Amino acid sequence: MTTRDESPAGPGPGGGGPGGAGGPDGGGLATADDADERPRPRRRGLRLWQETALLLALALVLALVIKTFFLQAFYIPSESMEPGLVKDDRILVQKVSYWGGGTPQRGDVVVFEDPGGWLSSSASTPAPTDGPVGLLTSAMTRIGLYPTGGHLVKRVIGVAGDTIECCDAQGRLVVNGVPIDEKGYTKPGSTRDCAGPMIASCDWSTGPVPEGEIFVMGDNRNRSADSTVHMCPQNATDCTPGREFVPVDLVVGKVFVVVWPRENFRWVERPDSFADVPAGS
Repeated sequence: MTTRDESPAGPGPGGGGPGGAGGPDGGGLATADDADERPRPRRRGLRLWQETALLLALALVLALVIKTFFLQAFYIPSESMEPGLVKDDRILVQKVSYWGGGTPQRGDVVVFEDPGGWLSSSASTPAPTDGPVGLLTSAMTRIGLYPTGGHLVKRVIGVAGDTIECCDAQGRLVVNGVPIDEKGYTKPGSTRDCAGPMIASCDWSTGPVPEGEIFVMGDNRNRSADSTVHMCPQNATDCTPGREFVPVDLVVGKVFVVVWPRENFRWVERPDSFADVPAGS
């Protein structure tokens, strides 16, 4: 007579002991507590240098987007826009106003690229290009973080269709038949007998301004090589008419704030001087 070996019933619902079906070693289902005790794989994050490189790349992309579509830094290269903008002032130019078909308006202070032969070499101070400082400056200029030279800053006096005359009996510019009071922004004592330019006399007229172009002048009238300097003198035979106008496509944007030096900080707004001027022909 043989006897049958039986394993003693172990604790737990499966009746298994240390090697029973209820325990993890017996091949049965693990409990929730068992799952919590299992080691979890560690996530491998970016190394410090990788995070730094990524942040720098994102910052550069953001700076390029801001420069291309929103803001750009410039410096004032001459005395032509005194008293409002002083030589070496650092300014910010915003581009949003001219989005979606928007164009410069009379009274706006705008930054534009040289239309050709307007900018003298003395009016442009090149940034350093040698050594580490030069490389850093060049990179910052490209992304709009360093003030850019090689541009001009003037005030819009006439837009498409406008006719500008100099001057009425009180020495004021006349735009589309309306005399303009410019005392609020022109430099005192800079207009001599009239609000005319540095070179031209007090007896001239121009226009209508062609479509897609503007007529600009500096606020320091006797120290500004602006549109008036590029007008053809009367009876001139070796001058190309129309050189006094600036294509709107060359306008970078509108000056809206002086940011440096700190004591010169101020917002630049469009004056009310041109509010009553009717549209040109």
